[in-house]
Amino acid sequence: MQVETFSPKQRLVLSWWCDGSPWREREAILCDGAVRSGKTFCLGLSFFCWAMRRFDGAAFALCGKSIESARRNLLSGLRPVLRELGFSVEEKVSRHLLRVAFNGHENTFYLFGGKDEGSAALIQGMTLAGVLMDEVVLMPRSFVEQAVARCSVEGAKVWFSCNPEGPEHWFYKEWICRAGERNALRVPFAMEDNPSLSPRVLERYRRSFQGAFYRRFVLGEWAVAEGRVYDFFDESMVCPAPEGEMEEWRVSCDYGTANPTSMGLWGLRDGVWYRVDEFYYDGRKEGRQKTDREYVEALERLTAGRDVRRVIVDPSAASFIAALRQEGWPAESARNDVLEGIRVTADLLRQGNLVICTPCRDAIREFSLYCWDQRAVGDRVVKKFDHAMDDIRYFAASVGRGGGFVGGLAVERELWR
Repeated sequence: MQVETFSPKQRLVLSWWCDGSPWREREAILCDGAVRSGKTFCLGLSFFCWAMRRFDGAAFALCGKSIESARRNLLSGLRPVLRELGFSVEEKVSRHLLRVAFNGHENTFYLFGGKDEGSAALIQGMTLAGVLMDEVVLMPRSFVEQAVARCSVEGAKVWFSCNPEGPEHWFYKEWICRAGERNALRVPFAMEDNPSLSPRVLERYRRSFQGAFYRRFVLGEWAVAEGRVYDFFDESMVCPAPEGEMEEWRVSCDYGTANPTSMGLWGLRDGVWYRVDEFYYDGRKEGRQKTDREYVEALERLTAGRDVRRVIVDPSAASFIAALRQEGWPAESARNDVLEGIRVTADLLRQGNLVICTPCRDAIREFSLYCWDQRAVGDRVVKKFDHAMDDIRYFAASVGRGGGFVGGLAVERELWR
């Protein structure tokens, strides 16, 4: 590890708690800003160095949106560096903890996932000397506040990292805007604060976002999402389906009872998924809702005897999933994280790894109408003209960000850190 490779802001994060630092009496540190700016690694390294220097026999918490994301985002890069520095790191995977020893001190670090309101109960009752919360804006407020309340040991400090969300987000209002009142040090990061990124890589990341996501993840601003969700998409991006055989076929489906049902037929060719055809039915407009059996028959007509490997379905459509499985279709529930799904979809569309083909007229129509809800608190899409958008999002989530992008360019996990 070459210390001289750290930028000034990274050096500040590494040393803010040290003797002689003007910030050493602060009780928390907030690292927010652009993706790939180096904040997560430096914050984690500083956290372990501080904990092992200041405490012996104490307990700490490492928190991510899930335990798996905490391991991936924090520990995968830190563990080898800590060992190189002389730390002894022993992980008890089944117990979700690490025992770390250094210079005669030994402490325990517990892993927690803050995925929903029930997560607060997992950390309740603990006595902690410090907590690090990575991706804190993705965690429920109840979990964050419970974790902070657990830091009751003398000298305890709280460590936060995040990418920006909207300016109405509770964490922005309660911590970022009130950092001084909370005796916290805020360190805003830009991509340029990571010296390991070359100009070429910086430019590639800048091209990966648009609209509010560009302002947040590239410029590091807490920006409002407004206008069209996919404001870069137009009919110049639409093309005919390629001729010849596809390497694999899949289907995505957003199921509606009163609302429309949308299905997309996807074919893989040379690392690109083409939405070659679609089925779209609006029961309210047509004056009659179809049955599950009729939708199964519609799927059979859409696929026309092709060997479909996966059918990714709206997770709320339990009866339709059951009907599909009864008929032998390889149906599975889709991932339904809306904002993450939108980000993955946008990135795959911009990279050219997802292509919408000419027959998909309802999907093309919805791309021009799918908008952010300006009246909502936080990031919400208007629940109109979103049925093909949802089935495309389900599909993108199944092939991007760890979903097995077969033969193509998978969405880089690092892009979202």
